[in-house]
Amino acid sequence: MSPSEADVRLAISSVEDPDLRRGLAELGMIGRIEAHRRRTTVEILVPAQGWSGADELAERVTSELSAARAGGPWPEPHVDMRVMTDVEREELLRRLSAPRGGEPARVAPPTAAKLPHTPGGPPGPIGHEEGRPNRFMIPGSRTRVIGISSGKGGVGKSSVTVNLAVALSAMGREVGVLDADVYGFSVPGMLGVERDPAAIGDLLVPPVVHGVRVLSMGFFVPDDQPVIWRGPMLHKALEQFLVDAYWGEPDYLLIDMPPGTGDVALSLGQYLPRTEVVVVTTPQLAAQRVAQRSALAARTLKLPVRGVIENMSWFTGDDSKRYELFGAGGGEALSQSLGVPLLGKLPFVTEVRHAADVGVPVAVSDPDGEAAGAFRDLAKQLDSLGPSRIYKSELAVR
Repeated sequence: MSPSEADVRLAISSVEDPDLRRGLAELGMIGRIEAHRRRTTVEILVPAQGWSGADELAERVTSELSAARAGGPWPEPHVDMRVMTDVEREELLRRLSAPRGGEPARVAPPTAAKLPHTPGGPPGPIGHEEGRPNRFMIPGSRTRVIGISSGKGGVGKSSVTVNLAVALSAMGREVGVLDADVYGFSVPGMLGVERDPAAIGDLLVPPVVHGVRVLSMGFFVPDDQPVIWRGPMLHKALEQFLVDAYWGEPDYLLIDMPPGTGDVALSLGQYLPRTEVVVVTTPQLAAQRVAQRSALAARTLKLPVRGVIENMSWFTGDDSKRYELFGAGGGEALSQSLGVPLLGKLPFVTEVRHAADVGVPVAVSDPDGEAAGAFRDLAKQLDSLGPSRIYKSELAVR
């Protein structure tokens, strides 16, 4: 007995698109279904030609139908891909505009995406003229925005951001990373991202790798091209990365901030006033004093400083002894002076550097190693803090 169309549709309804990370039925991506005695054909609607997740999506649908086939007399599955029409794409954008389980909002009809391919130039208008809201600032948003900051470069801030994101993802949290270090972007390389963001009309869809959604200036300018911008251009680029990109509803948005206290920090303070700041330092006291400036700048912008991370705290030798190569006490001194907890100490491990060079975070390449364990502990500690402020309309004083 052949399965009905309803049976097939139900079997694949919860299969998630790899990039959009929502079920096919919820997204309206299931097309025609032909269920015959010898073969079941399913049409999947993809948003654009060359959709990056198409092959993996076809595998997921085939796997789900094969599993159903193993449990009963189902015919061999076959998956066809078809590019959406403009009307279908508009409907998809409506669905993406709504929170899960919410009512889709009306959006303007899709237009050709204007991706920023001009070397060294700012991103073009990717749809902000339509007035998309800053979803991270909407009352009731579940996303915790965490700014990973430092007073100076060279303390491993980007490595901490990347591995912390992967560790949080491994805990079952949905995580996005915004590489806001527009002058020294490195996150795509550290995560091993091999494809650019996709586009649905004028909406950017950041790629997902190791369970983490990531967006960076590194997708839009060559590695050897300097970014020479003034403050307003930086502000506009960051605004577009937040508003004109599909982030879903992550539990965490980690922002790899540039070192120091310049324009990017000011822009984030204005545009993401709920940002919680975590400061990365190294053990030497000189580095602690520099990192303190970053924390005080955050407080000047009314951003809560939630804790300190001490990186490169020790090196474990072949004799199993810990050697404090860069001194000791910097993390503790900074946390005490700021009145915030020391969230964790991370070892100086060559595998972290090597993993970043080859694009496989150490939390993935060596999950049982000393560094991966330290990042797991750090992720648990950050997660246990909970958000710094509660934003719920029902709690407002009237």
